[in-house]
Amino acid sequence: MTVGVGGKTSEQALSGLSNMAVGMEPIGLDEYRARIARAQELMRDQGIAAIYLNAGSNLRYFTGVKWSPSERMVGAVLPAAGPLVYIAPAFEEGTVRDFREVDGAIHTWHEHQNPYRLLLDMLVGMGIAAGARIGLCPSLAFFMYDGIRRLGSSFDFVNAACILDCCRFHKSVAELALMQRAKDMTLEVHKAAASILREGISTTEVAEFIQQAHRKVGAPGSTFCIVLFGEASAFPHGVKHAQVLKDGDMVLIDTGCQLHGYQSDITRSYVFGVPSERQRTLWNLEKAAQLAAFEAARLGVPCSSVDAAARRCLEAAGLGPDYQLPGLPHRTGHGIGLDIHEGPYLVRGDETPLAEGMCFSNEPMICVPGEFGIRLEDHFYMTASGPRWFTQPSHSIDDPFGLQA
Repeated sequence: MTVGVGGKTSEQALSGLSNMAVGMEPIGLDEYRARIARAQELMRDQGIAAIYLNAGSNLRYFTGVKWSPSERMVGAVLPAAGPLVYIAPAFEEGTVRDFREVDGAIHTWHEHQNPYRLLLDMLVGMGIAAGARIGLCPSLAFFMYDGIRRLGSSFDFVNAACILDCCRFHKSVAELALMQRAKDMTLEVHKAAASILREGISTTEVAEFIQQAHRKVGAPGSTFCIVLFGEASAFPHGVKHAQVLKDGDMVLIDTGCQLHGYQSDITRSYVFGVPSERQRTLWNLEKAAQLAAFEAARLGVPCSSVDAAARRCLEAAGLGPDYQLPGLPHRTGHGIGLDIHEGPYLVRGDETPLAEGMCFSNEPMICVPGEFGIRLEDHFYMTASGPRWFTQPSHSIDDPFGLQA
């Protein structure tokens, strides 16, 4: 039997977990102010008079306001100089005021009023002249952009990603610390989940346990959870039906949580029982591809080169080429921070140079339709001396968590 897989009840596994979020502080006001100052400096350099930050992670990044986007406009306008101001439905003013970490006037609109007109009036009230370049949040829904456009505004609206990416791509010391702890928490949950596996357990039962385990280590719960057994593990994001564990099945668990908004996302694959030679060979190849990607991550090289390194490793062993199966059907990795998936991406065509503070998943999955899939996913961040793992990669197919290493 694979080391660390099976042997415990859910109760025993949960009893071994403790709150790991104790002592971890959320992002503070000084850092929010520094983020705003950095964005405003970039805006002045690029001739952008103001940016509209819509509800979601961009609004949270600069203001601390945790708000899910909906059909109602909630956000903030950040000018190139001066204080930011908020826009919100009148009945939500008190809640927005409570959530915000950065002070600013709140401009409100009632349900029968047009919030897009209010947004344009706010820009004029800030003294921004006709023809000025205004950055719009790249996650802004099209219907909102269309509503603004239909008013015939004289402003020149552009994608604010040119500013936001320069800020959000590079994580601070405080951000890295929150991400490190979130990933540490999820790794402990992975170990606990592996320990409760038994023949006949369902993927649904395992997912429910993982939800409880994430709460036990101090998270609100699982941000997401994919549990796959056997042939279903060849589908990167799963299938619609639950599976029941059998001896010799490949197990794939991909899950994560958040800590003060910052995300974890770790995948482990191992065998319930004794691995076959084919499972062992492909598992070792997956580990080699993950290492090849990590070693290719060097300051200044394009993100695409990391993806290329993983594919070369797999193609040399007869998999692929490109996205063909058996092989790697998706990109090697994604950026991570306040969003589970954010730019830049480790994929062909993304020529963003790797730089300090960038954080990525490293998950060059091998899919073999009709048999199984293997994904080993850990994350790394770029330092002045190169890449550094948040969590150490899986040790071996026989001892995936290194319990006997």
